[in-house]
Formats: sequence, C-alpha cells, structure tokens
Amino acid sequence: MVQPIEPSVAILAVWVVLYIYSMAGSIDFGASFWAMVYGNQQTQAGKIANRFLSPTWEVTNTILVLLVVMGVGFFPRAAYMLGNVLIVPVSVILLLITIRSSFMVFAYYVEGYQRLLQAVSGITALFIPALLISALPVTQGGFVHRADGRELLLFDKLLTSPSVYLYILFGLTSELFLAALFLADYSRESGDEEAYAAYRKHAIVFGPITLLVAVFTLYTLEPEAFWLLKRLQEFKVWYVWSILAFLIGYLALWWKTPEGKVGRPRVAVIAIAIQYAIATFAYGAAHLPYIIYPYLTVNEAFTQINTFYSLLKVFTMGLAILLPGFIIFWRLFMKDKRYLQGERRP
Repeated sequence: MVQPIEPSVAILAVWVVLYIYSMAGSIDFGASFWAMVYGNQQTQAGKIANRFLSPTWEVTNTILVLLVVMGVGFFPRAAYMLGNVLIVPVSVILLLITIRSSFMVFAYYVEGYQRLLQAVSGITALFIPALLISALPVTQGGFVHRADGRELLLFDKLLTSPSVYLYILFGLTSELFLAALFLADYSRESGDEEAYAAYRKHAIVFGPITLLVAVFTLYTLEPEAFWLLKRLQEFKVWYVWSILAFLIGYLALWWKTPEGKVGRPRVAVIAIAIQYAIATFAYGAAHLPYIIYPYLTVNEAFTQINTFYSLLKVFTMGLAILLPGFIIFWRLFMKDKRYLQGERRP
C-alpha cells in the first residue's frame, strides 16, 4: 500500500524548524551564559556577548512559537499526547523562558541591578536547553506507560536514567560549544581579537567534549530504545560525514587567514552547522515512523489533509513575510560595522 506523502512533508517541515531552533537556541542560551561569565571581568568578551544577545533573543523566541504552532497544527494528536506526558517539564520550561525574557529586558534598562539580572538570565539559559533535550529520550521508549487508555510519564525511571542525564549533558556541552564558536566568529567580525581569542579557546575545549558525550549518549540508551540504536546503524554513513564535517570545522580554528591571523571561525561555524544538520536529520530519519515509541506514528498523529494544505499555505505566506525581515535583521545586527563595534548611531 502506497503511503501518503503529506505526513512526510509535514514532519520534514517541523524537523527543519526544530533544527533551526536547536541551533539558534543553543547559541542564544549559550551566549547568555558567557555574558554572565564575562560580565564582571575587564574584557570585551562580555560586551560582545551582550551586543549579540540584545536583538537576537526575541528572534529565537519567534522561532520557538513557529515550531509549536507547526507541531500542533500538523500533528495535533502528537501535541496532545506529548502535552499530557510532559506537562510538568513543559510548564517549567515556559516559566524559565518567561523569567529569562523578562530579566533580559530589564537588564538593559536597570543599571544598578544589571549584574544580578545577567546572572538570572545566564543560569536559566542553562536549565532551558537541559529540559528541552530531556524530551528526546521520552519519545524513544521506556519512559511512557499506557494505562486505561492514557499515557503516563514514569517520573521515577526518568529521574534515575543515566541516558537522560547524558542527553542533558549533551545539550549543555552543545550549547556552550556552539555559542563559543559563533561568538568567536562574531568577535572576529567585530574586529575584537581579544574576545575572539577567549571564545576560540572555549570552542576548542568544548568541541571534542561534545562529540564524546554524543557517542556515550547513544550507547547508554534504555533497553526499550535499542530499536533506535539499530536503526541509527543504517545511517552510519551519515554519521561518518558528520564527523568529517566536525573535523573540518574544528581544524578551521587553526587555519591562518591571508592576513596571518590564527583561525577561520566563519568556516568553522558553517562546517559545524552542516555537521549538526547531518546528525540531526539522520537521527530524525532513524526515529521514523514513530513520534512516541511504540504508541504513536507520524501517520497516526497527522492532521486531516484539507487542514494540512490550508496550514501549508498559511505557513508559506508567513515565511514569505518573515524571511525579508530576517535578512534585514541579519544585515543590521550581524553585518553592520557600526553596531558590531558598539558605535552609536547619530
């Protein structure tokens, strides 16, 4: 029997937005942490992180809203089931995002409490990715139990599983690595070699750590999730390419520029983004057809066809409107030399 293509298109669209948010969110949350670390030191690194955070955290929240709306619209049954199972973690995540967003707004206007507000935004930025990524092992099997037609989260097993804590560790190391790498490129673009050297050092440290944690995470899955490990072995070529992309990006931190400067952070950022893309989509392909193993598949969770096409049109029009705005945003805050170097506009 030929399977309809619409559910595959929908899950691919959701997964693309999830990848974008995972990258943008990791950089955003990690930058908050580095801003907190360097906020009380006599260095430009903290100012560079704050200069990046000032306009970008709102964009990251916009992507999160888009991700949630797409998930609920395309896969309402999955949203209902995950909402029931993860009601406590999701509530905590929303609370932390609200606290962080509020404190980041006030951090730029309340001079006397700026250090305290930066500390709150930096600490919450560590917990949010940890809670977000803890949802992944829940979907792999072993943590959800169906009883009387309802799915229940096994909290005791979740809180004592080594696999869950390794997922959390992977989320934290990825956050710090990606943020350090991007801020190194941002510092070089700003012409600040002192800040570049600081963030390059962090990227060099956290890069291999993140890769090792990712490998350990896969090989400490719960017994109920061994089906996923077997499926991932079918995509081992993808992971070979992923590791090659990582090596290119990591080694680029030592390549010299024509001007004799050490490191090409822009090449490193692009290569690492490709590495995460390959690994993320290999994981997503291996996870199919399940959204929550073994209770819900993509086809079972999919919305009605007419609703799908209506939503697809709306999302297409929305992206057509938002994309020029993102391009303008990038040129204003990521490429404009006056903003990058902290100059005030007349």
